[in-house]
Amino acid sequence: MSSLACRFCGTRLEHTFADLGVTPVANHYLTEEELSTPERFFSLQAHLCHNCLLVQLNPILPPGELFSDYSYFSSYSVSYLDHARSYANDMIDRFGLDPGNLVVEVASNDGYLLQYFKERGVRVLGVEPAGNVAKEAQAKGIPTVVRFFGTDTARELVAEGNQADLIVGNNVLAHVPIIEDFVRGLRILLKDKGIITLEFPHLLNLVEQNQFDTIYHEHYSYLSFLCVERIFRSQELVLFDVEELSTHGGSLRIYGRHAAFEDCQVTERVRRMKTKERSGGIDRIDFYAQFSERIKETKRKLLDLLIALKRGGKSIAAYGAPAKGNTLLNYCGIRSDFIDYTVDRSPHKQGRYLPGTRIPIFAPDRVRETRPDYLLILPWNLRDEISEQMSDIRSWGGKFLLPIPEPEVF
Repeated sequence: MSSLACRFCGTRLEHTFADLGVTPVANHYLTEEELSTPERFFSLQAHLCHNCLLVQLNPILPPGELFSDYSYFSSYSVSYLDHARSYANDMIDRFGLDPGNLVVEVASNDGYLLQYFKERGVRVLGVEPAGNVAKEAQAKGIPTVVRFFGTDTARELVAEGNQADLIVGNNVLAHVPIIEDFVRGLRILLKDKGIITLEFPHLLNLVEQNQFDTIYHEHYSYLSFLCVERIFRSQELVLFDVEELSTHGGSLRIYGRHAAFEDCQVTERVRRMKTKERSGGIDRIDFYAQFSERIKETKRKLLDLLIALKRGGKSIAAYGAPAKGNTLLNYCGIRSDFIDYTVDRSPHKQGRYLPGTRIPIFAPDRVRETRPDYLLILPWNLRDEISEQMSDIRSWGGKFLLPIPEPEVF
């Protein structure tokens, strides 16, 4: 049994959710010079708190080591840009936002989302801890402060006159080490009649669809609606609506408000989501019990498939250099003896090497130059987008491989 304590409620953590051994930091892509130096590997274990249902990494790496210089730029996914544009238009229409309102995005990345609010004349402000990514947003004319978000930053922003009508946080709640301080910061930053929306991968999908590769050091928490509702309630915030999204393999978008602001009534979708999670078993320990064994079996199946292909003389490349792919490859022990190279649209990753496995990263044209027999899609959540982009591999008889939820050739 672990003697570690839950990072939210302090309960002793007695249940291991997933043990992925030791891996490098998933977003630390190596330069040519770094290939001659040792890499650092860290324990990657997720635990379940039976009291508050928070699935969490413990121990954790400090956020400054993970996010101060970041390699993920949201604007390189066409489908995610479409998602951001649609979100901005929907929020403007639903809540009547205009130039007199302020939208603040926490973990605003390269301005991929706030640019669409700005296009429609709504005042925006980004908060982004990674200076290299924030520069991209600032170059687009998106005002961005380079800070980690929490109670202190929220108070500073309010003191500067930046209290928000809408706070956006997409794929950030899982990235904060002290989740209570983060949510308290949201409450401080939010105007009395303001709205919070957060998006995060849904724990129910992670388990049911075997998405174990989404576990990596940057993701401190793995979240259900029931758990997040409890965390928000502790800060006198009410979740009044929820949507299920297809992004990142299945996410939730939650809507929050101050408890005292009752104009936004709790919707039927909230009641249905809580029923769905309870019916699925997310509030029972046995729901989580078999996950570790399923992870091991997926590893065996993927290795069996790759070994058979390589013994048959087939060449295999990969598409993408996502953090989830690095968890998958390192846990399964898949290196350049299986995968010749990977490709990625982001120039910030091209010319570097995947952490741990040291597989080289090229631009997508490399696939057409070398014509591999198989292309392993590492960002499996972008299956449709990538298979369409790279559809010409079928002209030389190439096929796609998908590792999650089960190894598949198509």
